[in-house]
Amino acid sequence: MKERGRKRQVVGTVISNKSDKTVVVLVERLVKHRMYHKYVQRRAKFAAHDKDNACQIGDKVLITESRPLSKTKRWRVLEIVEKAV
Repeated sequence: MKERGRKRQVVGTVISNKSDKTVVVLVERLVKHRMYHKYVQRRAKFAAHDKDNACQIGDKVLITESRPLSKTKRWRVLEIVEKAV
């Protein structure tokens, strides 16, 4: 059996949990500018599946790629790394 590639995993902050079993996660990363060699912050928002509705706004979560679960959801929440205060 052929081994498949590893799924991407990223850590981000929950910014919305209004939908049922769905959270919006903001992922920030640093990218070096090609010309100026200065680090620039890039942001991306991902809709992730939260099967237990356990995530709250401000939680730091680990998400992983998955098959398409809906029109916009292609990620799943693996674990809550840090709860919001």
